[in-house]
Amino acid sequence: MALAPLTGERVPAATVQGMSAITVVSAHDRLPLTCSRSGTCCHGKMVWLNPWELACLAQAKGLSAREFRDRFCEFGGIRLRFDGPPGWKGLSACSQFIPGQGCSVHPGRPLACRLYPLGRKLLGKDVEYIHDGETFPCLAGCAEVVDLPHMTVAEYLAGQAIDPGQTAQDAYLDLMQQLADGAFVLLLESGLAASGDKQTLRGWRDLGRAHPKERATRIPAAWMDRLTLPDLAHLRDDPAAFAKAHHDHLQAAAQSEFARRDSKDGLRQASCLMMALALHLARGLGSDVEHLADRWISTAKKHGARE
Repeated sequence: MALAPLTGERVPAATVQGMSAITVVSAHDRLPLTCSRSGTCCHGKMVWLNPWELACLAQAKGLSAREFRDRFCEFGGIRLRFDGPPGWKGLSACSQFIPGQGCSVHPGRPLACRLYPLGRKLLGKDVEYIHDGETFPCLAGCAEVVDLPHMTVAEYLAGQAIDPGQTAQDAYLDLMQQLADGAFVLLLESGLAASGDKQTLRGWRDLGRAHPKERATRIPAAWMDRLTLPDLAHLRDDPAAFAKAHHDHLQAAAQSEFARRDSKDGLRQASCLMMALALHLARGLGSDVEHLADRWISTAKKHGARE
């Protein structure tokens, strides 16, 4: 059975999730974006990672990706640990923050850190830059920034060298959809959905509602390694090629492991695993995983699946 992409609805995803109120900014807006280097933004945050970012962090730390993941990440490699010494407001520092010095992996810092205090919202091919709340976020912890030189949003983003990170983020959003397409194919084109199966979509829904820690336990270790530790260090300087090669490796592994499955149980397990990979990657990309699962379940039902 070929794991070809499902022709159907593509679901938008956002780099920033969970903002109760946001302010959209334009490239020409002039804001107090000069950093005071106080390190308050390195405390009490959640920094989610895609596999390319994990590889870049490992390089900056002088470690293998596996060593960095196992020492400094949570949930199989999709979030940085914030277990450093308490600082601003008693909040724990990022595991990469050194008091009095700053970020120990600054050259390899992920997109979320490069953008901060801004966020990036992607809907289709349209990108918006935003910040949390109506008041500029840095004022709470770094009020002194108002006295530092202001710059336009465009100037700030150019100075943060965000283009490689944005390329990687968008490429992994596509890879996320392709993994989900594999879950669709295993359900819809294998005869599983036509047999009256209802358990697969229930499994998808459970995965969408699961905490990342729980979802990580449902992904076999070999597949977690395939998802977060692709052996692609030679492509680290080309994030688009890195993500493309990662997709090809995952596709080949899926073909090898799932192509000959024909029992209901085997197909169901395979479909749920592909969905688990898609959703776990989605969480590392900052997407609303429960919303994605609901949308994908709705799409599957339109193609004949049942729950």
